[in-house]
Amino acid sequence: MVLAQTQTVETPDNQKKRWTLKRVLLTILFVILALLLAAVIAVAVLFRKEFGTVATLQQQDDFYFTMDYKADYGLDEFLETGASTDSELAAFIVKKLMKGLPVEISLPNLGCSAFAAQTPEGDWIFGRNFDNAQAAYALVHTEPQDGYESISMVNLSYIGFGDGSALLDKVLALAAPYIPLDGVNEAGLSIGVLQLYNEPTAQETGKTPITTTSAIRMVLDKAATVDEAIALMQQYDMHSSANAPYHFQLADANGDSATVEYIDGEMSVVRAADGEKLATTNFVLSEGEEHGDGKGQDRWQILTDTLRAKNGTLTEEEAMDLLEAVKQEKTKDDGTFSGTLWSCVYNNTDRTLQLSCNRDYEEIRTYTVDWE
Repeated sequence: MVLAQTQTVETPDNQKKRWTLKRVLLTILFVILALLLAAVIAVAVLFRKEFGTVATLQQQDDFYFTMDYKADYGLDEFLETGASTDSELAAFIVKKLMKGLPVEISLPNLGCSAFAAQTPEGDWIFGRNFDNAQAAYALVHTEPQDGYESISMVNLSYIGFGDGSALLDKVLALAAPYIPLDGVNEAGLSIGVLQLYNEPTAQETGKTPITTTSAIRMVLDKAATVDEAIALMQQYDMHSSANAPYHFQLADANGDSATVEYIDGEMSVVRAADGEKLATTNFVLSEGEEHGDGKGQDRWQILTDTLRAKNGTLTEEEAMDLLEAVKQEKTKDDGTFSGTLWSCVYNNTDRTLQLSCNRDYEEIRTYTVDWE
């Protein structure tokens, strides 16, 4: 039997149908690609400032980073409702800045030193040591549309930041504006927070609540002088971050300085005696309170004695030397290190910062408020 091979001849109608199907499939593919491209472009446009901010996060050494914050962190929106706990502050950050990515804020114990002085040239300066467990930290530049430009120091570990190598670390850094610990703004106002050991502050007077670190953000963005900062803080109910007590030292370009404390739920403002310059560590300074409570009396004595001996006049180099004299460094029994992570000399007159990282007083980094 002979098998005959037959050849299928495609009719014009079948050929037309096949090409029509191809065109439909290609059209669908192009539409899908266009939608994906549009979505990518939309996300890029929507989050362009956030992406731009993350791109500026630069590691300068093992623990020290810099970041130029380009996104809107929504301080005015935050101040409408405020926050009475770190969790409430974190919830606002998640919604406003993190686009749903969870973040937690946790402030461990910290011991610090601060003082105000004047240079021989007449500039007003503010010196500050930040003492804490070893961790990553950053100098953050912010330039809000409705507020003062500033530079501030942030302990990144408070938001779960690791060593900076993971993408998650870079995204978490978007929360940095709400956890500053010291800084100076373009008006020449400086502020630093220091821990106390009395009762945590939890004011309940019906005013909008605010936390320790968000209060620093508010002061840097909204106040030009010590008096303005105090008046602004009085408009809010203060709630201690991490359920621990703190006080703040302020200094401005007019030579004014003050330490703001909260005693039994009431704000107390401490100023230096006539002819002296103010120093603050980790014990209560308010009149009538027990100054023995807390820590840092030895550091406070060194600061005060030096300022008195110098009649409150120090060069920026001498101010950094004084911060070195009261630095802390200790390795605990479990092998972890705790000590001075950074030393800052803020020049409120020139709006500059002299920065020493990790107790390296041979390498001093210089920044201005309008740094690029």
